[in-house]
Amino acid sequence: MSGHSKWSTIKRKKAALDAKRGKLFTKLIKEITIAARQGGGDPAGNPRLRLAIDNAKAANMPMDNIERAIKKATGELEGVVYTELTYEGYGPGGVAILVEAATDNKNRTVAEVRHLFNKHGGSLGETGSVAWMFDKKGIITFPTQGKTEDDIMEIVLDAGADDISEEEGYFEVTTEVENFEPVRRALVDAGIEIENASLQWIAKNTVDVSGETAEKVMKLIDALEDNDDVQNVYSNANFTDM
Repeated sequence: MSGHSKWSTIKRKKAALDAKRGKLFTKLIKEITIAARQGGGDPAGNPRLRLAIDNAKAANMPMDNIERAIKKATGELEGVVYTELTYEGYGPGGVAILVEAATDNKNRTVAEVRHLFNKHGGSLGETGSVAWMFDKKGIITFPTQGKTEDDIMEIVLDAGADDISEEEGYFEVTTEVENFEPVRRALVDAGIEIENASLQWIAKNTVDVSGETAEKVMKLIDALEDNDDVQNVYSNANFTDM
């Protein structure tokens, strides 16, 4: 099996280098809050909440923070109501970009996202303008932990995994959306410590960018990810000289 994209690896390295713990916690808390508000505060009966809690624990978030976010979502404590939004646009070099946001003020968020696209040589598009270039997949990443690719295959293939790749001490397992939770559960049951598991938009085809264009695209993505309302940014860029 082969890897589908270099972007997730680049993003993982970048996240580790940036170590933006506070922003990461904010994004995780928003996800916990939305999941609990939509599906209830019991993770046993709410797969999205269970996943959000697992990812928060993997990021070493204190349980007090997790429990408080759930209570705010279920009304036990006063909290903010977040709306999930997706924005689509183009960056330098014609790169397609999808932005997932969670906000308590839609007008503020769309204005800020549009400003960032314009500032960094891109443009915000209409709904549907680039989404067709992406497929939603389950992505699960974890350190190799002494395991071989064959070891991981034995665990995940029967559970419905599509693809396995290995790079620089990490495995990345790709699944269809409907097989994401069974594959994740198979790994957990096998004692694998998962670093991150999430549903992501993966480009069907990539656009090669290099040099100055690559720098401009990365600056736009950085700026979007730094926005407090933005949860995730996806691109079809393949950074050929990075």
